[in-house]
Amino acid sequence: MNKSLQGTFLIIFFIAVIASVTGCKKAPDTPYSVPVVATNNVLTNLTSTSVSTGGIRLNVDNIAANGVCYSTTNHTPTIADPKTTDSIQVRFVSKLTGLTPNTTYYLRAYVTGSTGTGYGDVISFTTNATSAVPIGTVTTIAGSASNSGFADGAGASVLFDGPQNIAYNSSTGLLYVSDVFNNLIRTVTTTGTTATLSNATIGYANGSLATAMFYGPKGISFDAQGNAYVADLGNNVIRKITPGGTVSTFSGNASAGYVDGAATVAEYFNPQGTATDAQGNVYVADRSNNLIRKITPAGVASVFAGAIAATGYTQSSVFGYLDGDPSVALFNYPTALTVDAQGNVYVADFKNQAIRKITSTGTVSTYAGNLNFPTLVGTPTGLAVDSKGNLFIADSSGRILEITASKVLYVLAGSANTTGYADGVGAAAKFSSPSSLTIDAQGNLYVADFGNNVIRKIVVTVQ
Repeated sequence: MNKSLQGTFLIIFFIAVIASVTGCKKAPDTPYSVPVVATNNVLTNLTSTSVSTGGIRLNVDNIAANGVCYSTTNHTPTIADPKTTDSIQVRFVSKLTGLTPNTTYYLRAYVTGSTGTGYGDVISFTTNATSAVPIGTVTTIAGSASNSGFADGAGASVLFDGPQNIAYNSSTGLLYVSDVFNNLIRTVTTTGTTATLSNATIGYANGSLATAMFYGPKGISFDAQGNAYVADLGNNVIRKITPGGTVSTFSGNASAGYVDGAATVAEYFNPQGTATDAQGNVYVADRSNNLIRKITPAGVASVFAGAIAATGYTQSSVFGYLDGDPSVALFNYPTALTVDAQGNVYVADFKNQAIRKITSTGTVSTYAGNLNFPTLVGTPTGLAVDSKGNLFIADSSGRILEITASKVLYVLAGSANTTGYADGVGAAAKFSSPSSLTIDAQGNLYVADFGNNVIRKIVVTVQ
């Protein structure tokens, strides 16, 4: 019996040794693929001799080098052309120096791995003719950063409590401000004299401005006739204010939800921003539905872009980040919109840290930023576009940005992830949750500096 057990043990041991030797054989090398890389399509800090840009690696590989390659003659530059070599990381930023003024360059990001080099899309740019770049000079025209409350008047004697949205009415030359915690619509002249338009009582009532009630009014926009359209967030409706001061419900039935159709049946869920095109259509950032809605001049609402939940209400389950056809595109907490002269709609897609562009036919693309490049536009909450196609952005982390029509980003004022209060030029200026901005007829910017309870003016110059 003992010999039998001993023999069995030896057999088992022998099998185990064979198995262990077989298991120690070297596994086949993991095959690497050619790196996949995306070029950041927005340039930063372009001057006459330098620019910054970069890319992101979208797959895993045995990486040897990454950076950008560029050329003035090769429209599809490669690493055989001039290039930068940056520290190896998933997301990299390159600064090109020694460029020739007033010269067109072609550029793309590259990543070199063990199996070859992958390239991103090509972008082109022209260096500035001089060293001058746009910069903003910031002053405070109304409000007191040391006090919140309610007071009309001029300059520092004015008190706000949460000025969150601002819009310029070209028909009157006045700035309209949603003073959220005071539950008011107020007007401010471009020199800072402030008056109150609406009733401060929280509620929902139409009629004259003296008796009409709002609940957390947010984004404001104007049509060519000077009518104002207000995203009345707390009431889940879009309100209309005529130049004569009459308030009506333009679209929505005061129920939180999602329904398209005529004004009296349409439903919204925390609408935050509005924008109006040349034909009188009103676009709505329907924040908690993660949709962009379109309302015709007759008040009929439909989805302009964004995926609709199969079960209807609540739409808040349909969020994400996806470009493409309007019926499949995904947004995540859209907060503001603006419309350019060609009818393109730009969206501050807050939680995606992106500016999205929607063509007049509804096709959605990423104009700047996204989760691959989260620091580019930060956390955008306000947008405005001028007649030349330059886009201005309120980054609630503390900056006012400009993206030129040629896709170059400049920080006009403030600093990212910085809170404070200071007037001044460029980075010397400080904001506290700047939430909205607008442009007057002379091209000056005005900012609703929410955390500081003030209205700021920015004069942009090239210097």
